[in-house]
Amino acid sequence: MWKSWVVWEEDGKYPHVVVEIMSESTAQTDKGIKKKIYQDTFRAPDYFWFDPYTLEFAGFHLVDGKYQPLQANAQGHLWSKQLGLYLGIHQGLLRWFTPDEQLVPTLEETIVQAQETAAQAQEIAAQAQEKAAQAQEKIAQIQKNAGQLVLTLEEITQQAQQKSERLAAKLRELNINPDTI
Repeated sequence: MWKSWVVWEEDGKYPHVVVEIMSESTAQTDKGIKKKIYQDTFRAPDYFWFDPYTLEFAGFHLVDGKYQPLQANAQGHLWSKQLGLYLGIHQGLLRWFTPDEQLVPTLEETIVQAQETAAQAQEIAAQAQEKAAQAQEKIAQIQKNAGQLVLTLEEITQQAQQKSERLAAKLRELNINPDTI
């Protein structure tokens, strides 16, 4: 959005939408001379004015070379055919709204929203990393326990083998062949 429009700096092009922010000192000029210039010289299809102090708000659309007043919808918003958006007052400020009446975020609001989304994404990533670390710890514990089970089974097998060998030796001392029992 431009603060002002200089035709020769815009390759001789005129704006399609004019939004005039009025003050007490400029209101008569904005509603009179400037409106006529935008209608007759610029031929800007959509013209709006807004007084941020009194909240006076009006809009016009160029029809057959003459500005016709726009009718506000139920929310008090005016339709810009050129932009495909509504223009209305929200919390004392002039704001754009989508065709389904959703507030169009300002640049600052978009930045804040992006920062909040990034912070949420970082939090989710941190939680995922924490869960992955916990899973790694569980896997390590399971592997350790499995290793201990293998050692325990080997020890039991070895002890059984030793016991079997001792019993076989005892049987041989008693002149009994353990392989024939």
